[in-house]
Amino acid sequence: MFYKHNNNYTVESVTSGHPDKVCDQISDAILDAYLKADPKSRVAVETFGGHNKLVIGGEVTSKGKVDYVKIARQVYKDIGYTDKLEISAHIVTQSPDIAMGVDTGGAGDQGIMYGFATNETPEFLPKGVVLAHKLAKRLEEARKKGQIKWLQPDGKTQVTYTNGKLKTVLISTQHSKNVTQEEIKKEITKKIILPLLSPEERKKVKILINPTGQFIAGGFEADTGLTGRKIMVDTYGGLIPHGGGCFSGKDSTKVDRSAAYMARYVAKNLVASGYGKEVLVSVAYAIGMAEPLMVEAINEKGKDLADIVRKNFDFKPLSIIKQLGLRNPIFKQTAAYGHFGKKNLPWEKVKKIA
Repeated sequence: MFYKHNNNYTVESVTSGHPDKVCDQISDAILDAYLKADPKSRVAVETFGGHNKLVIGGEVTSKGKVDYVKIARQVYKDIGYTDKLEISAHIVTQSPDIAMGVDTGGAGDQGIMYGFATNETPEFLPKGVVLAHKLAKRLEEARKKGQIKWLQPDGKTQVTYTNGKLKTVLISTQHSKNVTQEEIKKEITKKIILPLLSPEERKKVKILINPTGQFIAGGFEADTGLTGRKIMVDTYGGLIPHGGGCFSGKDSTKVDRSAAYMARYVAKNLVASGYGKEVLVSVAYAIGMAEPLMVEAINEKGKDLADIVRKNFDFKPLSIIKQLGLRNPIFKQTAAYGHFGKKNLPWEKVKKIA
């Protein structure tokens, strides 16, 4: 097994109102706006926020025009924050040295990317990763639907498994001032945690809620946020390697994003086609070159699946973009609760491999 480490592991997720995720969503909303205006836009946008200030910076080459400030304010409002932000934007065109290689179909950067899938869950992800995301998303749903009136946007979840069994669920959630910790623990346990657990898990799990005692100040009021600082939440919870590059704010000529999506697509389809219970795919590029330097794939028994991958899949950047439809404005939906395991994303589709 790739990730279980004797079946003991811990993974986390965060809500859409976490400061880092706010920045991811703003960056990807800007990317989507550019792709909507010009599908061949090249975008690398980073967002940094904290303490009533937001800075948007990066490189963009596009025929489209985008109002960064308007988009950022709308995303912030949609998440559920009402405080005002002082926003500044610093955007330049893509470096001609990088563009020279990308123009000919080459990779937008060097690097190593990984993709993984397991048959452990319907989402083809480790069950801990799935549960952590479900808990975090339930916090947002309960807040926006008014099911728990005192919930605020910021929050984190964490789950621990021992010997393959759920041992601990930890939730830290921002809340209003006019609620007791006893009420918080009662409501979160009843409405967020227990509905997602099996009867056996409910009997044995240890539940921790707001261990510091309170969580009133959250979001940019309490902390700073930065695009790309939750890459393990975005992928496989740290249980599987991550090549280093983040996803949000980058168009798909950046193989940090597109090749990681392709590697996930390949891994999932290998598992779905019976080539393994778990599959890990890795690919490496040189900046400006279209052909990858390496494509590797193995299953949980260590069987080499690379020849099957090369026969059935094309990892050249432009081929990935075409096959997965990555010039479409579909990326903001990936910027919270993981980039994998969501049914409506093109790299999550299943096709039969011969």
